Amino acid sequence: MPSSVACRSLRTLLMDGFECLPVRCSASAPAPAPFLPHRLLRLCVHLCSAKPRRPVSKNLPFRQKSSGFCSYSYRPHVPRNAAVHPTVDKRIDYLKSKLEEQGIRCGSGKPGKYWRNLCPKCQGGSSKERLLSFSISDDGWLANWMCFRAPCGWRGSVRAFEECKIGYAKTIQTLKLNDYRVITEIDLQLEPLCTELIAYFAERSISAKTLERNGIMQCKQDDQIVIAFTYRRNAALVSCKYLASSKECWQETGTEHIFYGLDDIKQASDVIIVDGEIDKLSMEEAGFPNCISVPYGLPAQSSKELHSEDEATKFQYLWNCKEYLEKASRIILATDAGGPGQALADELARRLGKERCWRVKWPKKNAIELCKDANEVLMYIGPDKLRDVIENAELCPIMGLSHFSNFFNEVDEYYHRSLGFERVSTGWRALDELYNVVPGELTVITGVPNSGKSEWIDALLCNINEARKWKFLLCSMENKVRDHARKLLEKYINKPFINSRYGESTERMSVQELEQGKKWLNDTFYLIRCEDDSLPSIDWVLELAKSAVVRYGIRGLVIDPYNELDHQRSSKLTETQYVSHMLTKIKRFAHHHSCHVWFVAHPRQLQNWRGYPPNLYDISGSAHFINKCDNGIVIHRNRNANAGPLDRVQVCVRKVRNKVAGRIGDAFLSYNKTTGKFEDWHDGARTFRKQRR
Repeated sequence: MPSSVACRSLRTLLMDGFECLPVRCSASAPAPAPFLPHRLLRLCVHLCSAKPRRPVSKNLPFRQKSSGFCSYSYRPHVPRNAAVHPTVDKRIDYLKSKLEEQGIRCGSGKPGKYWRNLCPKCQGGSSKERLLSFSISDDGWLANWMCFRAPCGWRGSVRAFEECKIGYAKTIQTLKLNDYRVITEIDLQLEPLCTELIAYFAERSISAKTLERNGIMQCKQDDQIVIAFTYRRNAALVSCKYLASSKECWQETGTEHIFYGLDDIKQASDVIIVDGEIDKLSMEEAGFPNCISVPYGLPAQSSKELHSEDEATKFQYLWNCKEYLEKASRIILATDAGGPGQALADELARRLGKERCWRVKWPKKNAIELCKDANEVLMYIGPDKLRDVIENAELCPIMGLSHFSNFFNEVDEYYHRSLGFERVSTGWRALDELYNVVPGELTVITGVPNSGKSEWIDALLCNINEARKWKFLLCSMENKVRDHARKLLEKYINKPFINSRYGESTERMSVQELEQGKKWLNDTFYLIRCEDDSLPSIDWVLELAKSAVVRYGIRGLVIDPYNELDHQRSSKLTETQYVSHMLTKIKRFAHHHSCHVWFVAHPRQLQNWRGYPPNLYDISGSAHFINKCDNGIVIHRNRNANAGPLDRVQVCVRKVRNKVAGRIGDAFLSYNKTTGKFEDWHDGARTFRKQRR
């Protein structure tokens, strides 16, 4: 290394602000040239291993190089008296400016506290609620925000002098997209259709052009050629479903569940949903490319690869494709004419919203039989008739929007007590005479404190799940999660969670029973919990409940109690008007989603209370609790040993709007303190008494 070059390199580095410090060269490094002056050699050795220092600015990035005899690294030198970090005030000002850029008005918000404001993305929805929570740390290094309105979920964070990181939070459950398999046509060994399979589709009136446009392929599976339906999003292969000559079908495991033909409904206002890939191809032959197919039918119809799937994931494809369906104003359900196909249409309409769903009526293919699906109409009658079927689709029945003629089948089934009317037993013979659970109704429950309202509701949900396998969403703010889990587990296993506190020798539940119960809890119940100290509003609860209907298929919602909700009513509304509007929202949710709602409301303070059951008109807030509910129940526990057994619980049914579902009266149950279970009261007397008119 010539001395002039070394001096020039040294001069350049010193001018750039680098500091050279002593260092030891690598023992294995070759020695420098002997003619290099000793002083310059020592200076170069210092230079070759300059100690890294903190950079003065981003314009002088850290660099690392290597030479033939040793490696060296260097950073800009910062003088000892230089200010490395900006002051706290400057960091806070910077964070506030970044929040303002996102539309978040900080105002006089102080660091270290959480503040609420109107979300600039969703504007608080129709109710204009301030559900955006944001904060700035005390030291001014971090600011974050999140909108707690369920359909929005906008969130982000920013560190001092860095760019914002923005995303959208998932409600109830986070989807782990990275867990899905990445597949390609080469990996699956897919190839174009052979002439025999093209002929097979031709027999079903589906052309080769339609097959090519929809990416229908084939592959070899177990010494046979099977049809491969490729599921794509934005033209990328997401999943693949196979159909063998034996009519057996299966899907690639570990892939994301989406609709077949998803790219065909981008920006579509009208969407047709069928329950088979061949039906989707048939719709395209009739001139309707805006058609998608569900990846699988109801659980009873699932193929062999889907039997092991959890029940909660059966409609996961609705959630995965939510943004596509939100844009559709008209959804035509053209599922199979059989019972499972119609049941699927009912579930889809319930989850997507009946107000925008239409149903088709399949024509007859001969004098006796009906066409069961779109492909049979195409094959036996032709594409023109299939177009007529779609164009003449009728609205799904919604009370108040249709003629009575659209409900005559339902009226007939109601008359004959068949599938047209569903009422679910409570599990107690005495109470079934008075009260039955009907989907789409609102039950208001009250009672004095410590009367067992929440315990009775938990026992009722356990009975319904055991008989009908319903799933429930619990908004129970008074209960800690662990305590609520204990109460439910005791009722399910029929053993105490811990050793009995009442002197009984009942055996405590085992570890194996606990694990079994935990699985049941996870499969049956879903929770609404606030992550901060704020109270949930009724709109926030109902938005999450709608998401739970779509994602998990819940059939029941418990709101316990009323006074744990955030009731920030407008100054223009009286409390009576506010309660009326709130109950109307709950009833609309229950009706549109066929979901029964239990709403617990405490009575006002009773003066000179003598131990008798309160009345529904005693509920604190408004008489609308009894006026607007479908069912009104008072839970009352005997507390006077002279008046009767202390384990007797009186269930007072004070209102039943639907007379087919029950009637007014009182039923008596016995309560087991050890397990928390309720049973019919047996004392030789009648289980219910004095009918009230």
